[in-house]
Amino acid sequence: MNIFKQLPLTLAVIATLCPISAFAQEFTQEQIDQIVAKAVDKALADREAKMDAARQAKNDPLVTPQAPAPDTPDLAIPYGVKFTGYARYGAHFQAGDQKYIGVDGSYNGSSAIGRLGNEGNGGEFQLTKAFKSESGAIWDVGVMFDHWGDEVNLKKAYAGVTNLFESQPNAYFWAGRDFHQRPQQGINDYFFMNHDGQGAGVKNFDLGFAQVDLAAVASVESCNPELVEDGDNPSRISCTGSSGTGDKGNYAATSKLHGIKMGPIDFELYANYGFDSKAIDSDERSKAWQAAVVFSHTGVNSLNKIIARYSDHSDNSVYNKTNGLHTVYASFEGSYKFTPQAQVEYLLAFHDYDNDEQTQDSRRNYGAIVRPMYFWNDVHSTWLEAGYQRVDYDSDGDNKGWKLTLSQNISIAMGPEFRPMLRFYVTGGQVENNHTARVAGEESTQLDSFNIGGMWEAWF
Repeated sequence: MNIFKQLPLTLAVIATLCPISAFAQEFTQEQIDQIVAKAVDKALADREAKMDAARQAKNDPLVTPQAPAPDTPDLAIPYGVKFTGYARYGAHFQAGDQKYIGVDGSYNGSSAIGRLGNEGNGGEFQLTKAFKSESGAIWDVGVMFDHWGDEVNLKKAYAGVTNLFESQPNAYFWAGRDFHQRPQQGINDYFFMNHDGQGAGVKNFDLGFAQVDLAAVASVESCNPELVEDGDNPSRISCTGSSGTGDKGNYAATSKLHGIKMGPIDFELYANYGFDSKAIDSDERSKAWQAAVVFSHTGVNSLNKIIARYSDHSDNSVYNKTNGLHTVYASFEGSYKFTPQAQVEYLLAFHDYDNDEQTQDSRRNYGAIVRPMYFWNDVHSTWLEAGYQRVDYDSDGDNKGWKLTLSQNISIAMGPEFRPMLRFYVTGGQVENNHTARVAGEESTQLDSFNIGGMWEAWF
C-alpha cells in the first residue's frame, strides 16, 4: 500500500529529471502532463503554507515587538511590558532664608510663585501590560510606585478594557487604584482638581455630541505616624505614614463632559460630589460639591486656556471637606511661539478661600508667572522665569513675595515639551510674611533667598 502512495511523487521526480521521450512508450503525453501538474501544485501549496506561517509569526505581538497601537482600538497592541513615568532628582543648595521660595497661605505651596528651580525631588514609575481577547477587546493592567517623600507608595493598581462594545469602541471601563480626575497646570504645577484613589468608572463614553467620563472613587486610607510608649515596637513609631489598601471613608462621584467644540473653542465641564461613609465619625461626616469649566483655544503659534472652578465645603478635592468653606479658583494661562527658537509661557491666577466659620483663614491669592525661553539649537536652551504672589487676608495684613530663576538646559530636542532634560539654575527671591508675623505676635519678617541647583527631569 505504501508503494502505491509514493508512486505519483516518484513518477513526478522521474518526469522532472528524465527526458520525456525516455518513457513515452509506457505513458501518454496527457498522463505525463497530469503527473507534472500535481507535483507543481503540491510544491506551490507547500510554499504558500510556509509563507503564511512566516506572516503569522511576524504579526504575532507575542513573538515580534510591535509599534504602540494607534487611536483605533482594533489594531495590534503594544508588545511586552511598557515602562513609563515621570521623575526629577538633583542637588539644591540653599544659601538664603528659604530652600524653596513660597508665600505663607499660598493656594499651591511654593509652586504657585513659579516651579522652575523651586521644586523638590521625586518620581513615579509605572509598568503596563496590554492584552487582546479573541473578540477584539483590548485590556491593560497597570502598576505604579511613587517616591515623593520618605515612603515609596503604591499609587496605581488597576485594570481596564476598551473596544468592548461595537456601539462604543472607544469607551474605556476600568476599576482599581489610579490617578483620577487630576487636570494639571504646568507652569505652577497645580491640580485644580484631584481625586486620586480607588474605585471604578468609564471614560470616553460617546454621547454623540460629546464624550463623558463617570466614576465613583474613594480616598485611600493612610495613617499619621505617632510616637508610642516602649513595647514590642522598637521604633516607637505607630506607623510609617504610607498608603494602606482600604478606603478611608471619604468618597466622590465624579464626572467630566469633554470633546465639545464651540467654533474655535474647546469646552470641558466638570461636576463632582463628595460624601462620607460610616467609617467616619458621625459628627465629622460632611458633604461637598464642586464644578469647573475649561475653555481652550489653539492657534498657529499660540495655546491659551481659561479655567474657572467653584467648590462648596471643599477646595480642589471633594474628599477633603471643611464646613463653611467656599472657594473660587480662576486662571488664564498659555504660550506663544514668536519663532521656533523664541517662546514664552505665562499664567495669571486668582484663588478666593472664604471660610464662614473660621474667618481668620479667609484670604485671596493673586499670582503671576512668566517664562521666556530661547533655544540655541536642538540641545541647548536658556529659560528665565519670574513670579509674583500676594496673599491678602481679611484681617492682620497680607503676605507677598517674588522669585526669579535663570536656568541653562540640555534636552533631547528643541521645545519646552521635550524631556529628558538636564537643568542648571540659580534662583533668587524675597518673601514678606507680614500676616504670619502679626498672628504670631512677632515683628514682620523679610526672607531673602538665593539657591543654586542642578537636576534632571524626564517624562517617558
